[in-house]
Amino acid sequence: MKNRGRTAFIVTYLAPAVLLYGVFVILPVLQAVGYSLFKWSGLSSKKTYVGFDNFKQLFHDDVFWQALLHNAWIFLFGGSAILIVAIAVAHGMQGESRATKALRSVYLFPNIMSLVVVAILWEFVYDPHIGLLTSVMKLFGGGATHRSGAAGIDTSILGSPTQALPAVIVTFVWFAVGFYIMLFSAGIRQIPQEVAEASKLDGAEGLFRFRKITLPLLWSVGRIAVIYLVINTLNVFALVFLMTQGGPDRKTEVMLTYLYEQAFVNSDYGAATALAIANFVIVMAVSGIVLRLTRKDPTGVSH
Repeated sequence: MKNRGRTAFIVTYLAPAVLLYGVFVILPVLQAVGYSLFKWSGLSSKKTYVGFDNFKQLFHDDVFWQALLHNAWIFLFGGSAILIVAIAVAHGMQGESRATKALRSVYLFPNIMSLVVVAILWEFVYDPHIGLLTSVMKLFGGGATHRSGAAGIDTSILGSPTQALPAVIVTFVWFAVGFYIMLFSAGIRQIPQEVAEASKLDGAEGLFRFRKITLPLLWSVGRIAVIYLVINTLNVFALVFLMTQGGPDRKTEVMLTYLYEQAFVNSDYGAATALAIANFVIVMAVSGIVLRLTRKDPTGVSH
């Protein structure tokens, strides 16, 4: 009777959350799977069943693979930069100097800004005439940050096929890194004081102490950070759309900007939903691979 009463309590306690999750998460996913099997404009009640044709077309769509590759570049280069900067800054913020206290008060500022504001701000930074980057390059005697296009039209960095994606990645890193600094700062503060004191007594200082003690003890936090990066970089949309709309010549196209085009420009909701399902599967698969690869903790704790 006691176990039965405990089970009833748990079921009653969890039922509202499970119900809400089912209605607002599971049901929409199932609906999306259903829509992906149809040819549908999204505006008409007329839907034509095509089975898995939308997925077959997606598999042979060069634009989709190009967009996925750009997402991968953002994850590899942007994610790596974020992890390096976040760990370094979080480690450096453990002191009590004035500079450290000042940094603590501002490092989250970019992350709490609206993405619209961030995109507009960095468009001004990259502006070929009045942008901060142009001014800095001129100050140090560098070349212009723009080139002369057809009919004498100046094209900024964001209009360059080779520079646009790196520029977007830099903006993404600037916007997102504050959250990861906070994450690693919390992880460093959770390291037992006894461990830090014992390492000092053993003569472990500076980079050696950071590499041999601090980094291994941040392993679980690092796993969480990488999973967040997988989700954020594979689902990046607003920043790219606002800054480049996937251009020039699709050189910054990512999966969700292509999804937007399929749905709201081409009015092909079936193909767009198939792309959404593919994006969901890719995110889950990559997250699972990361969890698998990082399961073994160098400190000897398995996850």
